[in-house]
Amino acid sequence: MVTIKSKREIEHMKEACKVVALMYEKIEKVIKPGMTTWELDKIAEDTIRSLGAVPAEKGYDIGIRGIPPYPASICVSINDEVIHGIPSKNKIIKDGDIVSIDTVALKNGFNGDAARTFMVGNVSKEAKRLVEVTKQAFFEGIKYAKPGYRIGDVSHAIGEYVHSQGYSVVREFQGHGIRKRNA
Repeated sequence: MVTIKSKREIEHMKEACKVVALMYEKIEKVIKPGMTTWELDKIAEDTIRSLGAVPAEKGYDIGIRGIPPYPASICVSINDEVIHGIPSKNKIIKDGDIVSIDTVALKNGFNGDAARTFMVGNVSKEAKRLVEVTKQAFFEGIKYAKPGYRIGDVSHAIGEYVHSQGYSVVREFQGHGIRKRNA
């Protein structure tokens, strides 16, 4: 369920989202071929904590028996991995990879959540086009993120644009809202 946030709540959410944005700025400066996704996770965690926030994914327990709490501060997926890849000392970023990172920072009880994709080194024309179409799809959806429209309108605009460009969306993993974190 999506709830309308107060101005005060929105300000708190902006603070948490600013942490995430600054973390991505840091990642953008350092990401390069030869790095491990584990190294990216450490940089992300250190940056988030240095800004007075907590990496909300680290230790997150979904409450399903047999599934351990999430071990990292970010989810990182390379190339055709869809989402939620776990950072590893064995997963090395190569020249030409597209690397998607998803994270949540918790600050003052509010979550800031965003995903971003980085093109590392000499990326193929096909990969560049995929990233460009994906980015534009975000902006096509944002046009409908205003009063009078529903979340379905946002999703529809994204899907229509993506399909018009010859791509498809992964229906099993779609967007979501964020809320105040219950302690």
